[in-house]
Amino acid sequence: MKKLTSRLDKERVILAVGAPLLALVAALVVTALVILATGKNPFEAFNDMLSYGSASDSQIYILNKGTTYYLAGVAVAIGFRMNLFNIGVDGQYRMAAFAAAVVGGALHLPALVQIPVIILVAMLVGAMWAGIAGILKTSRGVSEVISTIMLNSIATAIIGYLIQPERLGQLDDAGTLVSTKPLPESSFFFTLDMGPAGQLWGFIVVAALAGLAYWFVLGRTRFGFDLRAVGQSESAAAASGVSVKKMIFTSMILSGAMAGLIGMPTLLNESHMYSNDFPLGIGFTGIAIALLGRNHPIGIALAALLWGYLERTTNHLEVIGYDKEILGVIQGVIVLCVVIAYEIVRRYGLKRQQQRVGAELAAQAATTQKLEVAR
Repeated sequence: MKKLTSRLDKERVILAVGAPLLALVAALVVTALVILATGKNPFEAFNDMLSYGSASDSQIYILNKGTTYYLAGVAVAIGFRMNLFNIGVDGQYRMAAFAAAVVGGALHLPALVQIPVIILVAMLVGAMWAGIAGILKTSRGVSEVISTIMLNSIATAIIGYLIQPERLGQLDDAGTLVSTKPLPESSFFFTLDMGPAGQLWGFIVVAALAGLAYWFVLGRTRFGFDLRAVGQSESAAAASGVSVKKMIFTSMILSGAMAGLIGMPTLLNESHMYSNDFPLGIGFTGIAIALLGRNHPIGIALAALLWGYLERTTNHLEVIGYDKEILGVIQGVIVLCVVIAYEIVRRYGLKRQQQRVGAELAAQAATTQKLEVAR
C-alpha cells in the first residue's frame, strides 16, 4: 500500500507540472497561428517579447502590475474556494479605492497612522460592498453572479456622481481630469529606487503578506477547512454542524476586504488620488488569474506576473507594427488552454489512479487466494 501511495504521489507531481506545460505549448502554437493569419512573423513577435520583457524597466513594470493583479486574483480565489463566483470584485475595489482616497485626502495624520487608516477604510468599504451580495444570497437566495454584476454598475454610478467637482471631486487646471483631493505626503507608501529601471512599489510586501494569510487561513485553520467543505458540498458540511449561510456571508466579506486592497498600490504608490482615469477592469482580470493559478497562492502569483509580462510585451508589439488586439487574443487563448489542459490532465490522472488501485487490489486478492490454497 505504501508503494501505491508513493507511485500516486509521483504521478500527481508529474501531472501538476505537465498541465501548465501542455497549456503553454498549446497557447504558443495557437498564438503563432493567429499571428500568421494576420500576415506577420510569429517568431519575430516572440523574440521581441522575450528581449523587451527581460529589460530591467520591464521587470519593474511587471512586478508593479503583478502586485495589483495578485491581490485581484486572491480576492476572486477566496470566493472560488467557497464555490462562489464573485464577479463584483471590480466594483468592490473601485468603491474601496474611492472611499479611501476621500478619507485620506481629508486627513493629515502621521504616516504611521495615516496609511493604516486608509488601508482599513478600503478593506471595510470593500467588505461592506461585497456583504450586500452576501446578504442577498443568504436571506433571499439571490445568485451572487447577478447581484455582484448589478453592484458593479451601481458602484460606477455612485462614484461618477460623488466625484463631480461640486461634490467630493475637483477639476484639474486643464479641465480634463476629475479627481478626489490629492493625498498628503504622509499617505505615500514607500518605494524602492531601482535606478534607471524605475520605482518598485513597496505595496508588493503587503501583497505577499496577504497571500501568506490566504494560504494559512484557508489551508491551516478550522475556519478554512469549514469554508472548503461548504464549497465542496453544502449538505455534507451542514450535516457536520457547519453553518452554511454564515460561511457564505463570511467568505463574501473576506473576498470584498481583499478586493479593497486592489486599488491601494495605485493609490498609495503612484496616483495619490482617485480620478476618472483610475484603472478599470482589474476585478475581471482577477477572475482569469485565479483560474490560471488554480486558486493556489503561488499559482496566482505566477499567473499575475505572466499577465503583467504579456501586457508589457504585447503593448510593445503594437509599437513595432503588430495589431493591438494580439494581447486580448493571447490572454484568451492562455485561459482556454489552461482550463482545457487541466481538465485533460485531471481526467487522465483519475483514470490512472483507478487503474493503479484496481491493479493493486487485484494483486492483493491473488496473493490472498494463493495463501488460502496453500493452507
